[in-house]
Amino acid sequence: MRKSFSEILYLSYCKLRTLLCIPAARLIRFPIDIRGKPAIDFGKRLTTGYHCRLETYPFEAGKKVLIFGNDVQINDFVHIAAAEHVEIGNNVLIAGKVFISDICHGNYSDGEISQPQEHPKDRPLSAKPVIIHDDVWIGELVSILPGAEIGKGCIIGANSVVTKSIPEYCMVAGNPARVIKRFDSETSIWKKVYQS
Repeated sequence: MRKSFSEILYLSYCKLRTLLCIPAARLIRFPIDIRGKPAIDFGKRLTTGYHCRLETYPFEAGKKVLIFGNDVQINDFVHIAAAEHVEIGNNVLIAGKVFISDICHGNYSDGEISQPQEHPKDRPLSAKPVIIHDDVWIGELVSILPGAEIGKGCIIGANSVVTKSIPEYCMVAGNPARVIKRFDSETSIWKKVYQS
């Protein structure tokens, strides 16, 4: 695909600024909003789209809480927030407008429960790690919420909401996301999974 002169000029500007700001990255497209940069491990050869937002609020000072593997590509308007541990493996491809977070305003599971009469912004943050293993492809408008773990080689369908762990080599879709196909390594075919 041929690029116009203005596109080439813009990408050259982004490449130069990438080398100055995040030298290990391949290409950061600006503008980008990075909050809490010291708590981010950018891995090697990260590529971003426009208007991404990467933010960290580490519970433990000096700890890296947002960790990118190598050769990760995230597209336009991706928002990733981390307080405890968000890890994205090698060769992960993330489409646009994806939200990934290990943080929740309040606690809604067993134990110390947040009360509905508290203002949401005043509820103490809680977190559960999010892990995305190698070679995962995440479709447009996906949300990956606290406590989710996505196995190696998975495909997450557009508009899915991932709230729990997904085994490796699965295709998931829906809200909440459920397995719709599994890769059969013996036949090299994605086979449908029938739910009862």
